[in-house]
Amino acid sequence: MSTPTHVFIAGIGNSGPEHWQSLWRDRTDGAVWVEHTSWDEPERDTWVAELDAALRAVPGPKVLVAHSLGCTLVAEWAAEHRDEDVTAALLVAVPDVDGPEFPTQATGFDSARHGRLPFRSLVVSSQDDPYGSPEHAAADAELFGAELVDVGHRGHINAESGLGDWPEGRALLDQLLGG
Repeated sequence: MSTPTHVFIAGIGNSGPEHWQSLWRDRTDGAVWVEHTSWDEPERDTWVAELDAALRAVPGPKVLVAHSLGCTLVAEWAAEHRDEDVTAALLVAVPDVDGPEFPTQATGFDSARHGRLPFRSLVVSSQDDPYGSPEHAAADAELFGAELVDVGHRGHINAESGLGDWPEGRALLDQLLGG
């Protein structure tokens, strides 16, 4: 089996140059970054269509590497689309779309249509993520049929968390991929 293409799916506002997603993408041969027409005012149906178009453009096996709203996007995409070449998804810091900190400028994500994901998945959560409690992460992991890993107190598991290249996360991805 060929090495899967890593498809990076950032959340609202995109992931900046110091975010682990950007650092991983920069050192992953053939990686794909899903782009959106509006990073600051995401609309569910538009983002789902953009993700679907990006995935259809990538031949062969793919692994999804999502952060924050990108995780919700993966689940929403999977509720409506299929790509048998998606082999796994690393879902980091899944936000609670009904939580008090969920960005109001993100529209259409408030009535989840998703359930069990049709590929292996791993939900990574933090004890002090302002966008989603550990209980929310556990509930989403169960809904997705995913394994759950709690990485302790790491905030939103982003650049502000001071993770740099986040080797612990890379090890989780390798584990997911069986490496």
